[in-house]
Amino acid sequence: MASGVGFKLVLTGSSFVTRRDIPNVISIFRLLLVLPIAYLLYEKQLGLALVLFVIAGVSDGIDGYLAKRNGWTSALGAFLDPLADKTLLITSYLVLGWIGLFPLWLVVAVIARDAIIVIGSLAYFVLIGRVDMAPSIISKINTGAQIALVVILLLTSVFGGLEAVIEPMAYIVFVTTLLSGVGYVWVWGRKAWQNRGQSE
Repeated sequence: MASGVGFKLVLTGSSFVTRRDIPNVISIFRLLLVLPIAYLLYEKQLGLALVLFVIAGVSDGIDGYLAKRNGWTSALGAFLDPLADKTLLITSYLVLGWIGLFPLWLVVAVIARDAIIVIGSLAYFVLIGRVDMAPSIISKINTGAQIALVVILLLTSVFGGLEAVIEPMAYIVFVTTLLSGVGYVWVWGRKAWQNRGQSE
């Protein structure tokens, strides 16, 4: 009887999932797409991988639009959205590097940057306090370039025609990755030093 009541509550939507949760549900959906995309890339089924990657990208735009337009922002959403984006990108770069479609130096640069940011954020949180890290302009450019490079590579692999764009785009990703990483280290290193000086 108790289980029946619980089932009824879920069906009637007695507040398990509300409209405010829609952006978070979409972010979770994007996270769930990471494994199938990684599998398709590894198996070199690049057409299907491209379709899922584009769906993931569109879902990112939708959840951001809904959250901002309706005020459906939350601490969970602020965590889930970048987590889904970074997990998808890092996984894609790892697999594309593994199967030889991306050069090792590019994959290492992309992963090293994100590793430095994560480790630096944790260190700042432990030693100083709360971290409110807003992405810089160069960081936004870098993320857009990373996404564009994956899409261009997959489009070229499936349809051809953009071969000349891939190498210059890879260098753009590399340079913006370095600039973004150095920018984060500089800004947050300076903040840590200032806060440490104030506490003393």
